[in-house]
Amino acid sequence: MKVLRKIIEIDEELCDGCGQCVPACEEGAIQIINGKAKLVAEKYCDGLGACLGDCPTGALKLIEREAEEFDEEAVEEYLSKLEEKKDSTEPSFACGCPSTNVQVFNDSQAGEAKKIGGTDISSALSNWPVQIKLVPPRAPFLQNADLLVMADCCAVVYPNIHGDFLPGKVVMMGCPKFDNAAEYVDKFSEIFERHNINSITIVNMEVPCCSGLVKIIEKALEKAQKDIPVKEICISTRGTILT
Repeated sequence: MKVLRKIIEIDEELCDGCGQCVPACEEGAIQIINGKAKLVAEKYCDGLGACLGDCPTGALKLIEREAEEFDEEAVEEYLSKLEEKKDSTEPSFACGCPSTNVQVFNDSQAGEAKKIGGTDISSALSNWPVQIKLVPPRAPFLQNADLLVMADCCAVVYPNIHGDFLPGKVVMMGCPKFDNAAEYVDKFSEIFERHNINSITIVNMEVPCCSGLVKIIEKALEKAQKDIPVKEICISTRGTILT
């Protein structure tokens, strides 16, 4: 049954798919689909507008129109199914790289040095896996870690990623535009609750969608009720540090 009520409206022309609105919606009514924020179903939107302040482009607004009534029971069932789906789709690959294949590297296991720009550079990576989606929240390398949360693109844009950013850090990387932001908030929140994290360094790109990484960490810290020092480093598309 449709009633006259307040509901979120999304302007797809203004939406850049950054995903910052997704973790802001506790009901899961907004998801990124084909690179744009979409209202999954009218009955999942409570019309309170909690997501409005998280949209950097102004693509979201609260309007009044005829829509399905907000259904709290349907929301609970929907969120429960999302959680079940997330638990049942833990990736495992035939190539021998399942998400549970946790590895820790020390200096003696560093890769053979390669000469780049006249300088010998070897891998400074200390953990595996590195993708946010694949890192188990219980991974032992997370205890007392200095986290480096990095946008995927930074690895190919910044020329000395190993020399300047990786030493002494546990790396977790992903794409805040195309990955599931709400899932990442839950994962980081669980990590913060389970482990003593010393610091968090966020390395992202100057493009607007990359700011979603900062929001994800902020939401996760709030959910876990943790106060951990956070430093943000922004890189230009030409590989220079802006902040």
